[in-house]
Amino acid sequence: MDQTRMTNSIEIDVWQGQIAQLEMDAIVVPANESLFMTTGVAADVKRHAGEAVEVEAVARGPLPAGAVTITTGGKLATPYIIHAVAVGHDLRPDAAALEQALDNVLGMSEMLGATRIAIPLLGTERGVHAADAAAAALAAALERHARRPERALRSVVVVAASAADLTAMRGALAASGSGAR
Repeated sequence: MDQTRMTNSIEIDVWQGQIAQLEMDAIVVPANESLFMTTGVAADVKRHAGEAVEVEAVARGPLPAGAVTITTGGKLATPYIIHAVAVGHDLRPDAAALEQALDNVLGMSEMLGATRIAIPLLGTERGVHAADAAAAALAAALERHARRPERALRSVVVVAASAADLTAMRGALAASGSGAR
């Protein structure tokens, strides 16, 4: 696991693996507007957390691109799942919606009082955003959030689904001046 510390003391670990395996205050899953957990990271989380999590999520939708909602963690060791809609049904890359979803995720983590969250690259589902763009957006959102004077968040694990995602996130953190090591 790579680790970096941002200037305002949010510790970031970049890790390749399955987000459902982590024990955090909250984990983030990419969601579609209808909030069905049918593909990728969300489907894997549903497999581990149980069907009830998807039922709970769908009852809170549909949501527009940029929005987030929260459910319980089901059978996971993590108590909360934040479902983030970074891409709309039109499957068009929208940097503003991606940025809004990331900011909403971080805001929701604060509302929960979460000190440790895990998040994959959002917006890369079905190839809508390139890994480099999604990683740069995440690094920028974390940098903005780190500047908040009052925040609970202290640790973020960026979970890379692939070696390409891992490389993209390392590059984005290095470019942001966070100094991945």
